[in-house]
Amino acid sequence: WLQSYYETLMSVVDSIGRVRQYLKDHNLDKNTIIMVMGDNGFMFGEHGLIDKRNAYEESIRVPLIASGPGFDAGRVVNDVVANIDIAPTILEAAGLQKPKEYDGSSFLSLGTGKEPAEARSKTFIYEYFWEYNFPYTPTTFAIRGERYKYINYYGVWDTEELYDLQEDPKEMHNLINSDDPVIVKIK
Repeated sequence: WLQSYYETLMSVVDSIGRVRQYLKDHNLDKNTIIMVMGDNGFMFGEHGLIDKRNAYEESIRVPLIASGPGFDAGRVVNDVVANIDIAPTILEAAGLQKPKEYDGSSFLSLGTGKEPAEARSKTFIYEYFWEYNFPYTPTTFAIRGERYKYINYYGVWDTEELYDLQEDPKEMHNLINSDDPVIVKIK
């Protein structure tokens, strides 16, 4: 199954290569931005799970690759960037203002290592609602900040988890019932 998954991804890589070659052949590569964003990350046994409907890092992190004007080759950005940030980014690259009703913010400056003009959120809210076809994953609510992540499973499990992402990036030690209380302030 994993081999088929990787073969599917290779077809995406091949397609992007063809698009890039077309842009180069038609002198469009210097003024065109290409963005490729995946679906939720997929877990292959991490935390004993195989699915994409979980609040663990392997599942909530979504791959996003951007190239073209405004994006340094090889730069890795660790800031929180979401799908709602794509439209504001494209608008800024085109020299247009973001409409006031847009929730997202441009990440174009992050592509060259500059500070963004608009403050970016460092907190991410995750929600998943139980589905009949996937009964093994309960309704899940999570808040992920820069350092801590709180997860609440509602319904069947009724459990909570708290992780210190700096000290425990693999989320292996649930602090929710720890003898040492942790106070988390979420901005």
